[in-house]
Amino acid sequence: MEKSQKINLFILHILQELDEEIEKGSEGITLNIAGNSRLMPEERVTGEDFWILFRILKKNPYINGLDVRYNFISDVGAYYAARLLQKQHNLIYLNLMFNDIGPEGGELIAKALHKNATLKYLRMTGNKIENKGGMFFAAMLQINSSLEKLDLGDCDLGMQSVIALATVLTQNQTIKGINLNRPILYGEQEESTVHLGHMLKENHCLVELHVCKHNIKNCGIKQLCDALYLNRSLRYLDVSCNKITRDGMVCLADVLKSNTTLEVLDLSFNRIENAGTKYLSETLASHNRSLRALVWFYI
Repeated sequence: MEKSQKINLFILHILQELDEEIEKGSEGITLNIAGNSRLMPEERVTGEDFWILFRILKKNPYINGLDVRYNFISDVGAYYAARLLQKQHNLIYLNLMFNDIGPEGGELIAKALHKNATLKYLRMTGNKIENKGGMFFAAMLQINSSLEKLDLGDCDLGMQSVIALATVLTQNQTIKGINLNRPILYGEQEESTVHLGHMLKENHCLVELHVCKHNIKNCGIKQLCDALYLNRSLRYLDVSCNKITRDGMVCLADVLKSNTTLEVLDLSFNRIENAGTKYLSETLASHNRSLRALVWFYI
């Protein structure tokens, strides 16, 4: 009524279900308002709709998760999402993936996390926050000490922001999982991989690292392997969709003889060929007993 705004029937339906859950005495509820849901006719959430959610949820003690993926909240909604992070002190999970949020919206959300002490997991996947937005998230990780998992995959990060994030993670001891898939990198020097390797040598808290589509070649995988000789925390490494060949597999096979921490390894869609397969299979058969899952699709 304040906004003289048409009611979004999808949101109304979800909030009615929320009322029913609260009446049953439920707590720790994750509110699912995903735009790709098949439960309701398609009516995506907009930035103006998010203002309504902010007003309703900012003091709601029963909600600890909000999933609004695949909607159209844009930078307008990002402003209200940032305000929600400042006002709502129970929210531990926020999924904003694929919502047309740009660099300005990324800046608002990152700055809101400077003082937020409750959020544990943030998904920004597919929002084109670019290098500018990535730099604000790197600055945020220097201050925030509660966020444990951050997904910045497919956000069009640039070389500068990837290096900044890797550098910050040499000091941040809270983040346990980070997704840096498909940045926009130029050049053949693999500078980002050098910094990621250095980060893995210094960081002993990170458990999960995704660097899919980083243009990693044999020199880059060697940087990561050198770090894995020293790292004793990483359990999940995703290096899929890169340019690693059989020579890179020699390094990886060798490190797996001594690394007993890594449990999940995604090598899909690289160029490892039969020789690379042989190196790795021989190591897994005779030396390694810790790896539990190996993803191996290739073309």
